[in-house]
Amino acid sequence: MAPRILIAAGGTAGHVVPALCVADALRERGAEVVWIGGSRAEASLVPGAGYEFHQIDVRGLDRKSVRRALAAAVVAANAVGRSRALLRELGPDAVLGGGGYVAGPVGLAAALRRVPLVLTEADSHLGLTNRLLAPRARRVCLAFPLDGRSGKRYRVTGRPVPAPFTDRDAARTRFGIGATEHVVLVFGGSLGARTINVAAVEGLADAPFRVLHVAGARDFAELRARFLGPGYDLRDYLPIDEFRMALAASDVVVARAGGSIFEIAAHGRPAILVPYPHAAADHQNTNARWMADAGAAIVIADDVLDGPRLAREVGALLGDDQRLAAMAKASASLARPDAAAEVADEVLAAAG
Repeated sequence: MAPRILIAAGGTAGHVVPALCVADALRERGAEVVWIGGSRAEASLVPGAGYEFHQIDVRGLDRKSVRRALAAAVVAANAVGRSRALLRELGPDAVLGGGGYVAGPVGLAAALRRVPLVLTEADSHLGLTNRLLAPRARRVCLAFPLDGRSGKRYRVTGRPVPAPFTDRDAARTRFGIGATEHVVLVFGGSLGARTINVAAVEGLADAPFRVLHVAGARDFAELRARFLGPGYDLRDYLPIDEFRMALAASDVVVARAGGSIFEIAAHGRPAILVPYPHAAADHQNTNARWMADAGAAIVIADDVLDGPRLAREVGALLGDDQRLAAMAKASASLARPDAAAEVADEVLAAAG
């Protein structure tokens, strides 16, 4: 009988996409996968990928407002009860917690029902949910080695990401890019990154190279109203498969330094990283330094980034083929192509 695995992950695509990669690896190994999530990215991405989806009402903990934090705690308590009922109904052999607030109630319900629990952590520190659940987990799969997180409970697997798109010519054809043109890919996550968005349109709008800018929904309308040269391709969003093609088509990537750095590395791309300054435990700066120390990235602080600075840094990279090639090689060396398979193996081992 095929093992049944329940995945709990949601919120941003940064939590959902890695968990989907593990789900695919589990399905390839013959497991049956069901999913519990909230109402955000997972509500469309998970059913769209062909997985059975069950929704619970859960929200993030607001640390700036006591009133909203208490309201979230009440919702979370109710979500634990709903999760216990779903676990009783679905009967999973193991639960995978993909991080984020969705995984909290489900992971606690799994522990209370003595269902084996495996966790994944995509960042360079343990998030609140994973810190609370780690003592109850069979295994915690880490994207990075973390101080104080060693021993048999912890395993460094890397962050699961979709397989890289390897046909560069096809990718360039998809975006109408010539074989010899330089291309800069700019993105800032599903919502976008305001600092990067503004610096890109101010510094690269009429650049002598191609720019593919995935701005996110929040700033798209405003950016579209600005002057953009004929080589500037502004998009609000790219589906996962097209985003992989954009990475394959690019020569340099300008981005935040969240979990997407593993997608950049999977495609072997040099990067200019602008860490989000308010990330929990400053983990984006740690992520960025990890790439920079390997020679794969340049790091620019958010508060000093502007159009002229970005134009100078991009121009210097594109004008130095030897440096660009060395950074690309360093980036590829950081990739963990087997991350999803390794996490899937841990989940199946926990399921017995």
